Amino acid sequence: MKTPAFLHNTLMGFAALTLMGVLAFLYDKTQAVDMREQNEVLGLLRELKDIDLRWDTEVLRTRAEREVAPAAGALVDSRTAVEGVLRRLVNTARGVSSPALSANMLEISLAVRQKAQLIEEFKAENGAARVALEDIAQQTAELSARTAEQKNLIAGLDSTLTRLANAAPLYYWLGQDAREVESALDDLRPAIGALPETLLPKGAQLREAGQTLLKRKAAEQKLTAQIGTLSAGPLLSNLTNSLNRELEAKLQEKEVYRAYLIGYAGALLILLGWLAYRLKAANTSLEKRVAERTAQLSDALKHLKESEAQLIQSEKMSSLGQMVAGVAHEINTPLAYVKNSLGTVADKLPELGGALNQAEKLLTLLQAGAGANPQELSSQFALVSQQLATLKQRGVVEELTTLVNDGVYGTGQMAEIVGNLKDFSRLDRSKMANFNLNEGLISTQLLAKHLLKTVTVHQQYGTIPDVMCAPSQINQVFLNLITNAAQALDGVAGGTITLTTRQEGDQVIAEVADNGKGIPADVLPKIFDPFFSTKEIGKGTGLGLSISYKIIEQHGGRIEVQSQPGATRFSVHLPLQAPPAVADRASTGTAAA
Repeated sequence: MKTPAFLHNTLMGFAALTLMGVLAFLYDKTQAVDMREQNEVLGLLRELKDIDLRWDTEVLRTRAEREVAPAAGALVDSRTAVEGVLRRLVNTARGVSSPALSANMLEISLAVRQKAQLIEEFKAENGAARVALEDIAQQTAELSARTAEQKNLIAGLDSTLTRLANAAPLYYWLGQDAREVESALDDLRPAIGALPETLLPKGAQLREAGQTLLKRKAAEQKLTAQIGTLSAGPLLSNLTNSLNRELEAKLQEKEVYRAYLIGYAGALLILLGWLAYRLKAANTSLEKRVAERTAQLSDALKHLKESEAQLIQSEKMSSLGQMVAGVAHEINTPLAYVKNSLGTVADKLPELGGALNQAEKLLTLLQAGAGANPQELSSQFALVSQQLATLKQRGVVEELTTLVNDGVYGTGQMAEIVGNLKDFSRLDRSKMANFNLNEGLISTQLLAKHLLKTVTVHQQYGTIPDVMCAPSQINQVFLNLITNAAQALDGVAGGTITLTTRQEGDQVIAEVADNGKGIPADVLPKIFDPFFSTKEIGKGTGLGLSISYKIIEQHGGRIEVQSQPGATRFSVHLPLQAPPAVADRASTGTAAA
């Protein structure tokens, strides 16, 4: 279920995003209009209008000029010019957002291309008609220059040629009725048939030129009418006006949104000022709450450290209990030597005491000299001699010597055990000191001897330098690792523990390996977690490896473990040069926490 605080934060975040979104929208709406593409489109439209106007002008000029005929290329090369402008217009229009341009672009393109096609056809028809007119003038001039004899032979030819020569220019330039040209051509047909053989080609050419003029001029006039009805020019003008109106509307819209933006920004500033006031008040309240929470956390941290210290002490006491049990077991054997020896000595002392008493009486009699009773002296001498012979025969002195030696040996063993205990715990030297890991493993192994009775221990100690550490804590780590290895070998035939030390670079490494059951792969990542244990309840606290890991970490080292069925190896890495924090503790004489 979502908490009210979560819903409140969600709504506040949504409101903030909405406000920023509106601000971004208004800001975007007030951005300046990019006029480059718009102006380029207008320029291309003007260029199309200029081409259209030049077309109309050239058409009128072509029809109006009489004295000097326009050259064949006088009209604009419509297709090349128009296609180039339209291609640029289409490419530029893609970047312009204009409904009018989008709606009219296709119609304008079709109208302009259609007019370009008509202009091309007009040029062709006009050119052909002009050539036919020139042929008529040339042929009529040549036929009119025939000899007088030929003129007499062909009656009425001159008048027909004159009519055709006059009617053809009027029809071409002024567009008058073509019937006069057609009538002259009809009258010319019989006159041409009466021409001499040498003039027949001229007559045929004249008639063909007249027919061509009629056909081409009629087509030209039709094209001129079609060109006049095309709407390319008005469409271009309307589109230009529409684009200008759209641009003006955009500019007006920008001004409106600019006013909106100013008002909205003012409202946001007022809102931000109010929020700043509320935030300042909330910050004051928050600082008070943070101070209270900090005090609570400080108390909790203090209690947590106390609990951690108690747990560490509990684990130390657990290790100490195991160690004391082993020490007690080891001391019992030499203590039995001493007890038995002292008991036997106690049994022999009365016999020695009796012999000493009789010897003292003999000495008293001998000191009496002549006043002593010879019979009592003889009897006392015989008794002392008999007791000494008996003691000598029984080997009492040798037996007592042996018993004393056994007692001395037993006390020596106890002294060695106590010394190992002292070396292990370093109770006399709890401060940081230079320590040889070989010594720590040896003393730890001796104290854990009661756990290793059924286990074979291989010692592979290398020549290693001392490291700066808290010896009692390092020994605690070794005891935990050796104890775990011994417990892992419970029920394993041929159990072996291998203790190894070596130097690698600036580190000293101590390894405890066993050939026990191994650690499952799913358990291996958790073994250093506090309170994690695979042992039965009451047989482990789950803190041994966790505390060991912390001790080695505080010494600037690390613990690594590799395990598989039948092979487990714990490696303790300690630096030769103590880290700054450890060195500081060494200089102040304090042990690691």
